[in-house]
Amino acid sequence: MQYHLNELKNTINESYEFLFKISKEESEIPIAKGKWSKKEILGHLIDSVSNNHQRIVRTLLVTNLNFPAYEQDKWVKIQHYQGEDWLILIDLWKNYNLHLLHLISIIPEESLNKLCRIGDKEPISLLFLIEDYLNHLKHHLGQIIY
Repeated sequence: MQYHLNELKNTINESYEFLFKISKEESEIPIAKGKWSKKEILGHLIDSVSNNHQRIVRTLLVTNLNFPAYEQDKWVKIQHYQGEDWLILIDLWKNYNLHLLHLISIIPEESLNKLCRIGDKEPISLLFLIEDYLNHLKHHLGQIIY
């Protein structure tokens, strides 16, 4: 688990510096035709940390929970991240991820095998959820920063 904690902490800190180098104007340009802007991708990552925070806490409280699937396009559209202040989004993303890092750091080792289900997919463990979140985060940060 220490590897995952270090990876998340490093990803947050390193990406935060890069995000501040992106101008407001650049953040609003779609990364490709028909795709989200960097601002919308960061909003999607805020949704991701929010959803995963809920999943972790609730799975620690109750066994075998079923969570709804995440309807990413609808969430991004409803929240209109494109109209949000870029610097607010950056700080919200960083601070929410730091809180998630704290939460993950205090999960008892024996709880990492607790299961939850997302949408109609097979049940997954908290450990898998954490690993998947980290991979998802790095993938989308790569779209924004590089």
